[in-house]
Amino acid sequence: MVAILVLTAVELEARALARALSLPSLPSLSFPAFGRGTLRVAPVGLRAGLLGSRWAALVSASDRPLVVSAGVCGGLDPALHVGDLVLPDAVINDDGLRLPVTGSDAQRAAAAGGAPARAGVMATASRAVATPEAKAALRAATGAIAVDMESATILEAAAARGCSSLVVRAVSDDAHESLPDELMRLVGADGRIRCGGVVALAHPRVLRSALQIRRSSRRALESVAGSLARLAA
Repeated sequence: MVAILVLTAVELEARALARALSLPSLPSLSFPAFGRGTLRVAPVGLRAGLLGSRWAALVSASDRPLVVSAGVCGGLDPALHVGDLVLPDAVINDDGLRLPVTGSDAQRAAAAGGAPARAGVMATASRAVATPEAKAALRAATGAIAVDMESATILEAAAARGCSSLVVRAVSDDAHESLPDELMRLVGADGRIRCGGVVALAHPRVLRSALQIRRSSRRALESVAGSLARLAA
């Protein structure tokens, strides 16, 4: 069986997927990671900023796992709803470079598993795309159906190391939804909740948005976990 390395942005995503997949923690590593057998799940920070430093601990020099960028994404296509599964064929980075998803047709079919999943192009942005206006502008510029902040970097790293790749994401905020700036600042570059940022939750508007995105993210990660379970079966 092909080894599978699942990379998320934030620790909360990795922990939620590990719980859903019944994966124990890997105490031998110096950062949060989970796995059993040929399947591993680990966060690599916002914008995949920690991928370079964590790769060697997750993958031995001789291994060529299927690398999966997994977690939540923002919907750009108005037809996408919270919880919808997105399995793009390619990802466009901030420079307009189109990066192909190189996993096999069989792997893509296993990840979809008969569930309604959207293909097409995903965009990776260096900054959060947090308003309906910004989402519409990005869709118009790229034709992308969804956006995240990590997949392009993860696909580039996988290709550089001779690994095939998939992107398995689900929508946590749709094209019509806004995310408050205060909410965006809650998570640090390492993917962990900032202690100081929690103060923003005292504002009723931010708290309501935080609770909404928590519910939406749970629904999205349930979709992603189901897809990963089919892929790893």
